[in-house]
Order: sequence, then structure tokens, then C-alpha cells
Amino acid sequence: MASNIKKSADFDEQNLEASDSEGGSFQPKAFCPKHEDQILTFYCDPCQTLVCVSCTVVEHRPGDKHNPVEISSIAVKKKEELQKQKAKVKPREKFVRAALNEVKMGLSELSTSADTAIEQATAYFDHLMAMLQDRKEEVITEIDSRRKEAGKCMETQIEVIEFELAGLKSAAEFCKQSLEHGSDVHVIEAEGQARQRVEELLAMPTDLTARPSQVVFSEGMAVADFRDDVARAGCVQVQHTGRVDASKCVVKRKPAVVAFSSIALLYTIGKNGHRCSVDKDDVTATLTDPLGQAIPTQLQETGMGLWEISYTPEVTGNHKLEVKINGRSLTMYPYDVRVQSSHAPVVTIGTWGLCNPTDIAVSINGEIAVVEAGLRRIKTFNTNGDSCRCFLVDGKCPWGIDIDSNRQFVVTFLSTGQAIRVYSHDTILFKTLRLDCLRNPTGVAVLKDGRMVVADKQQKSCLLLKPDGSFIREIGKGQLQYPWFIAVDESRDRFYVTDCRAHKVFVFDLEGKLKFSFGKQGQNEGELECPTGIRVDPAGNIIVINRDNGHLQVFDPDGMYQRTVATVKRGCHQGIALTPDGYLAVVCSHRQWGCIELYRYK
Repeated sequence: MASNIKKSADFDEQNLEASDSEGGSFQPKAFCPKHEDQILTFYCDPCQTLVCVSCTVVEHRPGDKHNPVEISSIAVKKKEELQKQKAKVKPREKFVRAALNEVKMGLSELSTSADTAIEQATAYFDHLMAMLQDRKEEVITEIDSRRKEAGKCMETQIEVIEFELAGLKSAAEFCKQSLEHGSDVHVIEAEGQARQRVEELLAMPTDLTARPSQVVFSEGMAVADFRDDVARAGCVQVQHTGRVDASKCVVKRKPAVVAFSSIALLYTIGKNGHRCSVDKDDVTATLTDPLGQAIPTQLQETGMGLWEISYTPEVTGNHKLEVKINGRSLTMYPYDVRVQSSHAPVVTIGTWGLCNPTDIAVSINGEIAVVEAGLRRIKTFNTNGDSCRCFLVDGKCPWGIDIDSNRQFVVTFLSTGQAIRVYSHDTILFKTLRLDCLRNPTGVAVLKDGRMVVADKQQKSCLLLKPDGSFIREIGKGQLQYPWFIAVDESRDRFYVTDCRAHKVFVFDLEGKLKFSFGKQGQNEGELECPTGIRVDPAGNIIVINRDNGHLQVFDPDGMYQRTVATVKRGCHQGIALTPDGYLAVVCSHRQWGCIELYRYK
């Protein structure tokens, strides 16, 4: 075998030399790094190494571990692979080349657009300065005019006062002369004249009130406020205007409910496949109801290439939304927008595929997290119902959940050594709190400073804990029968706990004092029947759901009934949560399976 390889190598070497001597394309010979006088003529496939003839005799002898093959046969395969790689690169190369041309074109237009922007900015601020200059001249003219008016008024007043003063002096002088030089007869006659003159002078006194003596300039607008307004004057953006491709633009419809403000999201996409800005005048959105009547819409760009189309439908049913950019429709047909009753769920998440869901919480960015007790896991969704992520939790029977200000998941467990577990936003177990003071924790609420309020149905009380799980105080002992879920209103220094057996909501302050309770057992509006889930809206209103009849009701901060949002008809109901964009999420379950339903909340 070795001799055959040697002969083949000699033959290839001769052919290479002949090719070079015959004027073929020059290919430099590659020598073996271990045997410097030997040319690399073989390829050991298991080692993926080029070798020479001497290597095939020693280090790479043919056998189980080595298989030297002539370079020419391997080269054919490698050329085929190179052709495949080349074919893979071609489309991307074409796309990148087009993008490069697009950027070069944009670069060539950059100076022109910047010069135009400078001209516009110059004209804008020149106009502002001209307005200020005009106002300055108006104010100065007005100051001069007011000075003249006030001066004339005061000059007239001086004349009147001087005239009265002269009369008074004359009367006084007459009396003086009569007293000093008059005879008795003269005095008697003068007294009557003087009395008449004085009475006339005193009967018509001159207005001696001082007239305005100063012209004062008032700013009318604080310099600091004006400075802030000036700082906001003019906005500079880098836009890809004019490169939008209507065929690539996308509209995402949000759930719509009658009589509620609803939105659809428009993404304006450029020819390069990226979001780009468009002039507002180039975008139109037309919404029509089932009868073909136009519904007013508003367009607002909330980010680069992201628009909100807002509207308030007045009737239920299938509406049509048509969006045009530069007069061109985004699709061949308008988008369907289904408008539902305010008492109907606008989104159903999980579609009865959640295993024994119990509690729910929403993060500050709108991520919905639900506890699946049956599968011992936490699953998260967005408000469109799209699944975001899922992770298992350690321990049996997870039950309550809340999300703290650091977006950590705080989970209670009914039967795991009275544990509370905290998972990071990245779903990693951060800490485990095993507390002797807990027996059977259900609901949990986390305060802004990290303290926790936990309901314990076995102890029939709530516990206020430090962030590290240290006990602070027990609340509600002897007052609660079966505490379930908790909502906190820190602005009022109080928290609310549902009591499933008492059919009430109890309200305590964080010092442990019972403020009041509300609720009457019954099936009517405003009555409670095994209340479970509870939340507080930004205005302090209390939202409560009844486990069995599904009444989702709103009470004011003092516990007075306000309205019923909906009657949730699916199964029994546990935790509820309020999303930042105005939806109420309700956990529904039936025979170990369940879902999440979202209702519009105003």
C-alpha cells in the first residue's frame, strides 16, 4: 500500500513539474513542515491534515485511525463545498451591496438635507427672534405711552390740588386779616363771608389720592419657564423619509371594545427592511363601522417608524381599517377590526391549556405572569396573548405571585416547608425564605421598599415581613377567617385582603390596625360570594372578583360599590391583575385546566 502511494505521489510530482514546464498556471508547491524536502500530496481525513509521503509511512499510516487520500480527490469535494458556500453568500452579498448603495445614496443626500435643515432652523429661529424684537418694541412703545398718560393725569391732579390749596390759603388769610385788623363791625360781617367760603371749599374736596407714579414692567412669563420653552423649540431628527415601502409596512390590531379608546399599531418599514419615519401628511387611516360609517381616528408617531392609530368605536361588530402611505394601501383589502362588548373578554390566553392556574401578576412593562400549580411553573405572556417564556419552580404547589420593583418574581408555596421563593427577572432562583411564622401562605403583595404582606389561610391572618423574610408583625388575627389574596395601596398606607369564608374584604393599615371591612354575601351587584382576586387601580378603587359567580366588581376606596366590569362565565376564578394598558386579567379554571381572560377596564 505504501509503495503504491509513493508511486502515485511520484507521478503527481512529475505531473506538477511538467505542468509548470509546459507554461501552465503557476501553483507553488507546499512542503511538509515535518519533512521539509517532501511535498504535501495527501490528506488524512480523520485528522483533517495535509501530509506528505513520509507522513503516510510514519505518523499517518493507513489504518483505523488514519486514512491518507490523494489531494486531487479531496480537492474535488472541497471545490463542491466552496461552490455551495459561494452560493450561500451570493444572496446576502446582493442584499448588502444594495444596502451599501442605499447608504452611499443617503450619504450623498446627507449634506443637502442638512443644509436644508440649517436653512429651516435659521428661518425658524430668525422668525422667533423677530417676534421677540417686535414684542420688545411694542412693550417699549406701550411703556412710553403709559408714561405720557400717567404724566398728564398727574399734571391735571396737581393743578386741581394747587387750585384748592390756593383757595384754602386765601380763606385762611382773610380770617387772619379780619382778626388782626378788623373792627367789631368788620369782624361780624367778615365771619359770615368766611364761613360761607370755608363751607364751599370743604363741601367739594379735591381727590387727594395719589395717582400711579411708576410704570412697571412685568415679565408675564418666568425666565426659567421661557428658557425651558426655548430649549424645546425645534427638534432635530435623522429620518429616512421617502424610503418607505408600503408593501412591507405592517399593522397590528389591538383588542377593541365598544365605547373605549382603542389603538392599532402601524410599523412603517423602509426598502431596506428597517423601520423608518414618514411625514404625518403622507399617512392616512380610515376606519368604518359595520354600516359603513366613518369613525374618527388619530395618528401619532410614538417612535421611529411606530405609529398609534387611536379611535373609539361606538358599536360592536366587524369594522374595516384601511391604511395608506403616500396614497398607496398597505394591503389589497382593509384590515378587519372586531369590536366587542365591554362585558366580553377581548383576549383569551392559554385557551384552557393552563394546568391549574391560581394567581397572576403584571410587571411594570406589561408582562403577565401566571402560576401553573399543576405543572409547578411560571408562564408569562404579553397582552396580545403571545407566550413570552416559561420556567419551572422548585417545590410543590406554588400558589401566589407578585412582581417587585426589580421585576423579580415572588412566589408562595402551600406545602413546601412554608417557603417563599424569589426568582430573578432572568428566571434564576435568587433566594428562598423558609419562615417558622408561616403555615399555609396563599396571596402575597410586595411593597416598593421590598417588604411583603403574606396571607396565611391556616393561621387566619396576614404577616408583614422584611425583604429578607424577617418577621415584623402579624395582622388580622381573630378577625380573618380564610384570607386569600392581597392588594396594597401604599399611597393610603393600607392593604386589602379578601376573606373567602366571611365573604368580605378587610382593610388594614400597615401598622396592623383594622380600618374597615365591606361586603355582604349574595349574588346581586355589589355583593360578594367567596371573593378571591383583588387589585387596586391608580385612583384607589378596589377591584374584586367572586370565585363562583364571576362578578368582577369595582368599589371606591371606602368600599362603596361603583360598577360591575363583567361577569366572567368560565369556571371558577382566582387571581386578577391590572395591566398598564388598561386591561383586567382574570385567572379562570375548571377541572384542573384553565386560561386567562382580559377585559377592558376604564
